[in-house]
Amino acid sequence: MSSQSIIEWGCLTEQQQIDALLRPAMKDSVILRDTVTKILSRVRENKDAAVFEYTKQFDGAELRELRLDPTIIEQAERKIKAKVRIAIDKAYANIKIFHEAQIPQDIRIETTPGVLCEQRHTALEKVGLYIPGGSAPLPSTVLMLGVSAQVAGCELPILCTPPSPQGTIAPEICYAAKLCGIKHIYLCGGAQAIAAMAFGTESIPKVDKIFGPGNSFVTEAKQQVSQVVSGAAIDMPAGPSEVLVIADANANAGFVAADLLSQAEHGADSQAVLVSNDRTLIVKVQQQISLQLAQLSRRDIATKAVDNSRYILTDSIEECVLVSNAYAPEHLIVQTDNARDLLATLKHAGSIFVGAYSPESAGDYASGTNHVLPTYGYARNYSSLGLLDFMRRYTVQELSREGLENIGDAIMDLADAEGLDAHRNAVKIRLTGLELPSMPLEHSENSAVKSDSVVISALNSVATSAVNSATNNSETDGRVYIYTPAGE
Repeated sequence: MSSQSIIEWGCLTEQQQIDALLRPAMKDSVILRDTVTKILSRVRENKDAAVFEYTKQFDGAELRELRLDPTIIEQAERKIKAKVRIAIDKAYANIKIFHEAQIPQDIRIETTPGVLCEQRHTALEKVGLYIPGGSAPLPSTVLMLGVSAQVAGCELPILCTPPSPQGTIAPEICYAAKLCGIKHIYLCGGAQAIAAMAFGTESIPKVDKIFGPGNSFVTEAKQQVSQVVSGAAIDMPAGPSEVLVIADANANAGFVAADLLSQAEHGADSQAVLVSNDRTLIVKVQQQISLQLAQLSRRDIATKAVDNSRYILTDSIEECVLVSNAYAPEHLIVQTDNARDLLATLKHAGSIFVGAYSPESAGDYASGTNHVLPTYGYARNYSSLGLLDFMRRYTVQELSREGLENIGDAIMDLADAEGLDAHRNAVKIRLTGLELPSMPLEHSENSAVKSDSVVISALNSVATSAVNSATNNSETDGRVYIYTPAGE
């Protein structure tokens, strides 16, 4: 990262500016799509058998049951270090406080006398939470997803995560899940886990919506199942993690470098961008990165992210804001004088960290905000994960006769304008009292009865017209019904 040159924003053409903000290309190949499609199809058809097979193939685990024994979840607390348990407890408490504050209020208002309109909210019933595997357990992601489902009131939250070759998962995962009230944990990962949650198997219930990050196969699987009617909704598109830091001359270079490196260690395809109006600050940050990088346990991964990173020099802080809005970062850190004053102009970001003492790590773990965020520029039109993602809203309307009279003309005139007669008639029939013939039906058993006439009533007719018809036998369940016009 420190070896990269400084990009002088004002010297670039419009196209060069666009190119300077390009992300690393996500894996998007025919092979990837076809592989995922095949996995989804096999799980959909063979259910548990396919999941067992893929778990053995990709995770090296031969399982007898997909569901984790609930007693293991209950006993997880005993197997983790006390300081880790305390940290999980603290993070859980803060995340819960912040998400409880997001509980929406229902709306009930009379828009016109006699016209009552409501907006109500209800939790999604079944949600699937995906927790990636890898070199380290991710209890923080369990909390981010699990607390949201818990506070929303989802009836059945289930969790899928890849097992170790021994068929186990980290106790930290189990403990975090227990705090969130999750009792159903399934030992499967990858595209096969997404397929199982989307379509259901003998062991894994079908869910309404799937949440959580993952690799390119998981991301592709989520996108595919969300496009199938019998599949499941998903939280948001996902890509490599990223951070953009806006810093001025007074920013702490060591703090800025630490923030950039905390992003770089996520993965080789992560991207860290520094935007500043001060060249000296950029140089100091580059020096700090070299010093801090050598001390990281994941320095090999962080070093590989260097090629995806950028140092951009602007003429002003206002121009820094323009660059950030164009990039639309997942994480945006603002280390400038009067940093809070910039919030009104920062339009596109998944989560913003204001001031020198607000590292990205705070949001990743324990500040209370959700760390599941839109990446790859999706912050321009997607929001950070929140409580409402685990709920759905719907409307209710109740009209009295007075209410319908008050808006009836408007409804009928609009229906006329759109050429929808039945819409108009649904109002008119209520206001005029005009009804379809409703004389009791005469009937005789097992006999054919001739009707001299059939009356055709139009829903919007001003008068009833009759036409002579040929003999009409109407048989239903061995009985014959005689249809007679009103008044006869």
